[in-house]
Amino acid sequence: ILLNPRGEVWIGQRKKKWVGDQSEHRWQMPQGGIDEGEDPREAAFRELEEETGTRKATIIAETPGWLTYDLPEEALGKALKGKYRGQRQKWYVMRFEGSDSDIDIGEKPGHKAEFSAWRWAPMDEVVRGIVPFKRPVYEALAKEFGSLLR
Repeated sequence: ILLNPRGEVWIGQRKKKWVGDQSEHRWQMPQGGIDEGEDPREAAFRELEEETGTRKATIIAETPGWLTYDLPEEALGKALKGKYRGQRQKWYVMRFEGSDSDIDIGEKPGHKAEFSAWRWAPMDEVVRGIVPFKRPVYEALAKEFGSLLR
């Protein structure tokens, strides 16, 4: 969860190829996998840089445990490279220490752009805008980190 000084959350609009026709649910926070042997905190910074183009952030909080979601039947074999039934996630809250001009959602060497647009939003809007099967995770994050979020 990348926060600006106002407590708003960074969200990116997933490209259609990543989410299909669920256009009203294309906005999400950066997330990604942890490579074999990789420290979860380092993975969070790597994914942040891959998806937003910046590492200008400091971790200020983390979930005490892991959160999970399962894919809906219609997404099995398609989402998550067709290899997984869901995800187990460790979440961090990061204070953004750059400026909006530091954000770059374009293609990067070895990483295709996943987002077509980005913006800052209050957490309640972020929760409403996520695909329904991920909503319980976003609701848990809003509850856990409510005092930090707008």
